Parts: sequence; structure tokens; C-alpha cells
Amino acid sequence: MNKLRKCMTLVMTGCLLSSCAGPAGGKADRVITVDPRNASEFNGGVFEGWGTSLCWWANRIGYSDALTRLAADAFCNPESGLGLNILRYNIGGGDDPAHNHITRTDSMMPGFWKNPNVDEASGTYTWAYDWTQDANQRNVLSACLQAGEEMIVEAFSNSPPYFMTVSGCSSGSVTPSRNNLRDDAYDAFAQYLADVSEHFSSEWNIRFQSLSPMNEPNTAYWQAYSPKQEGCHFDPGVSQSRILTATAAKLREKGLGDILIAGTDETSIDLQATSLSMLSPEALAAVSRVDTHAYAGSGRDALRRKTLEKGKNLWMSEVDGGETLGKNAGEMGAGLWLAREIITDLNGLTPSAWILWQVIDSHISKDGYLGRRDSGMVQTQSGYWGTAVADHDREQLVLTMKYYVFGQFTRYIRPGCRLFSVDGDAVAAEDPQRQRLVVVAMNAESREIPLRVDLSAFGNAVPAGTHVQTVRTSGTAASGEHWAELPGPDTDPEGFTAILAPHSVTTFLIPEAPQE
Repeated sequence: MNKLRKCMTLVMTGCLLSSCAGPAGGKADRVITVDPRNASEFNGGVFEGWGTSLCWWANRIGYSDALTRLAADAFCNPESGLGLNILRYNIGGGDDPAHNHITRTDSMMPGFWKNPNVDEASGTYTWAYDWTQDANQRNVLSACLQAGEEMIVEAFSNSPPYFMTVSGCSSGSVTPSRNNLRDDAYDAFAQYLADVSEHFSSEWNIRFQSLSPMNEPNTAYWQAYSPKQEGCHFDPGVSQSRILTATAAKLREKGLGDILIAGTDETSIDLQATSLSMLSPEALAAVSRVDTHAYAGSGRDALRRKTLEKGKNLWMSEVDGGETLGKNAGEMGAGLWLAREIITDLNGLTPSAWILWQVIDSHISKDGYLGRRDSGMVQTQSGYWGTAVADHDREQLVLTMKYYVFGQFTRYIRPGCRLFSVDGDAVAAEDPQRQRLVVVAMNAESREIPLRVDLSAFGNAVPAGTHVQTVRTSGTAASGEHWAELPGPDTDPEGFTAILAPHSVTTFLIPEAPQE
């Protein structure tokens, strides 16, 4: 049996040997070069973490303390769960109580207002507050904050309250490509956002690190009486600039000027670059961080450069999708798609945070919710949104392979790391607190792949003979590898070599020598 064949045989039993490929044993199929000169320049080079929006899954499960506790541990506990530390809290606009068009069980978001009044002659908006609203989402938020570490909360808005909109509907404009915030309501909407931020801070001791007043604003997605969700179009340029500057002003008036303004949360990377370039000087000065979604667009490097030129931080603040990757990958298909998305975003944008849209997207319940039916269990061998399914009948979470793949990144590239841009279907970081390098590599193919990791740029920081801790996810939810610790390789003078199993995601943890 030749050396490469012997190594591949051992991998099938859980071994990863350093002598299988590369300089010591032949040519590797894939080479990953980790170089500290390719570190992210955002946020002083410090990675802030991983996250999820709470909208809308927290609105659906927060009535149940059992599901809430399970979710908080599964998603935010750094020891037993994913260790997510960024939560995007949705400040609901709240639709006209007479409307009944949103059909999803989770996406009809309540607002905090009550008794609204609009004086059409003067353009004056008044309302009172009902702070008992949105109890479900707030219940999940509080539980997640208790379960996690180094937690960051960003508030964001999908729509103003219905009485501030042109259409009178929080789902959008009658013509979805037109602005839906009334021209005389910019200050009123900003006041609403600032009031909610103040109440969270003063009454519930939850301080928003940042506030994003728009969500995918330059699109034609958001139409009145839609069955989907709240949404609001804002034209790039004047309209987007007005709400950003108004929100910043209202926060300052309340002594909340330390809450960062983020935006503009466009659906596409390319749209985000366009919206950023069209902001007024005042709006650009008000924005501390660019939030972008990554559902479309290819100009990651262009947005990265433009954001750096403007002197702003950068988050990838939302993405997910019901797609798969890998031929005959089975339950790993959806996870491999997610891994490829993370790898593409982290290397192309080098953002200081990466945030999944929502960790739970589907629900099982014989009774449904609010008179509507839930979507039920996902097809785990196909594509699906989210990483877990909430079973309300049994008060359980069904964790999928997409969940475990996400954890291959989130559990090991932690807040405080330095992110490095690399090639080779992988991401890499340095963890100064734990004194180690982290490399996460995926294999979407149905064959084993010999991998070479080049660490020569780190010199003596990684001495030869250093053991590489190896963690892998592959297979199925019922019987596969879920963050399985495997026998790993040892380093040679310039790095290490390993074999990537078919349809797998593997994390390598490489200790660094203590600095004198």
C-alpha cells in the first residue's frame, strides 16, 4: 500500500496524518497559505464575532420558556453551542390593527406605540407607548444575553409604524419601488427609534451597540398588504441620508450619542457600494459602520476598499439561502453551501463580523400560531433556511448539519481574533488570547483531498513538531461527526499536511509558541 493510499485509509477511521502530502509526501491538491500581512483592516484588525437576527424566530418561540432556554444555549453558549455573540434585535414598526395580510406565523411584528394621532394640517405625530409589547422577542434576547459571552446587540428596523407610512401599511408602499416613509415623518420615525433605544437602556439595562434604521431599502421587495413581512423602500441618496442623520440627531438629544449608526443594510453587495457612495457628507459622518447583506452582488473587494476609504467599519449583517453544495452530499449539502458563503464573505470582505439571517426559520406545531399554520420540518437533504427547526409540540430543537457546520467556524474563530484573507476554500485567523492559529477548510467533493497548510510566514511562532488539534463535521445529524475531535497532524518546519474527508468541514487549531 503506497503512502497516500495508506493515509486515505486511515482518514476514514478518523486519522489525519502529517506525512500524507506536501513537501514530505508528494504534491497536495490544495494549498492554504496563511500570512499575517493579509489581516483584515477593519475595527483595528479585531474580529467582533458571529451573530443572528432575532427577527423573526424569537417572535415565534419566545412564549415558551423551554424553547427559549434551549435556543439560548444552542446558539449563544460558547461551550455547548455555537457561541454567537451578536444579536440583531428588530424594532418592530407595527401594522394597522385592522390589517391581516401577513401569513407567516413568525413575521407579524408588534410595535411599541399606542393611541397614535397624525395632525395632517401641521404634520405633527403623537403617540403613547405600550412597553408590554414584543414580549416574545425580548424574552429570547434576555436569555441569549445570559447564555453568551462578550455579547453585542444591534437594533434594526424593517419599517416605520404604519401611521408614518405613505400607504398606511408597514409591509411597504403600494408601488414597492417608491419611498414609504412620509416626507413629514422622518423626525417622528427617528424619535420612535430613539425612544425605544432609551427605554431598553434605562429600564431593561440593554444597551444597543448600534442602530440601523433601514433594511434592504433600495429594493422593490416591500409592497403594501404583502404576506411576507414589514418593509420600507428608501431611495439612495437624499432619502437614506435624511433618516440616518435624523436618527443620529435624536439619539444625541437623549444622551445616546455613543450608539453607533449603521447602514444601509442593502440586500446586495453591489447595491451597498452604490448606496454608500450616494450618502450626503452629513449622513456619511453620522455612519460609523457599513452593514451589508450578501444575497447578491460580486464586488466584495470593491465594497471593502470603498468602506476603508470612507474610514468606516464593515459587517456582513445578513445572509442565508435554501441552497446546497456538493454532488450527492446528502445532509451536508446545505451546510457546505453555508460554509462556502462564509468563506467567500470573510475572504472577500474581511468584515469584523458575520451574521446569519435567522438561526431558526421553520417551525413544527399542530396548532400553528395566531390562526396560521407553520411550515413544518425541513427536508434536510435539500436546501433550507436556518440551522435548526423549532418543534413546538415537543418543546425541542431539531439541530441540522447546517448548524454543526456553522459551529466549525463560530466556536473557534472567536471575538478578539485577527482575520486573515486566504485562498483554498478556507478561512484563517489568529487568536491572541488562546495563543493559537485557526484554519477552517471545507471539502465539497465526494473524494478525499490532500491539503497543505503553509505557515512559513509565522516563522518560529509555530515550531516543528507542534500537534494540531483537529475538529470535523461530516455525515448526518443522526450518526455523523458533530464537532468531532480527531487525531491530528504535527507540524513540520513550514506548516502541516492533512487529508480533508469527503463532504466535510474541518477546523485546525495550531498552538503558537509563547512570546518571550
